[in-house]
Amino acid sequence: MRNFFKNTRTKIQAKIVRAAVLMKEKCGENFVDSGIKILIAVVIGALLLGGLYALFGDTIMPTVTEKVEDMFDFNG
Repeated sequence: MRNFFKNTRTKIQAKIVRAAVLMKEKCGENFVDSGIKILIAVVIGALLLGGLYALFGDTIMPTVTEKVEDMFDFNG
């Protein structure tokens, strides 16, 4: 049990030291890289969404609307 507490204490101290070192770093490369990745993902997503919207509006939805109306025009 003593070894468990000793190992846990050592691991926690290592995490604290690592966090302190990361907080003291002054380079911002990770923030810029993450921002660029997010921006690229948003632009690609917007283009993809616009393309799908155009495809569904012109090609797919009129066909689906016609088939649904035919399905509900059932006279039984």
